[in-house]
Amino acid sequence: MKNRLEELRKEKGLTQEELANELEVSRQTISSIENERYEPSITLAFKISIFFKMKIEEIFIYEVQ
Repeated sequence: MKNRLEELRKEKGLTQEELANELEVSRQTISSIENERYEPSITLAFKISIFFKMKIEEIFIYEVQ
């Protein structure tokens, strides 16, 4: 699933570590999501959307294959 996490994180001037701490996950989790190697749970997707004050679908882009 494509996402805008890296773009949004950089706009806020945050490192992966800082965002991970805010979301209570590991830096590796943030890296994996940004590199589209891992799809977050619905709970984590909601935490990310709340943190950025955006709708989930504005951050995560589902593409039918």
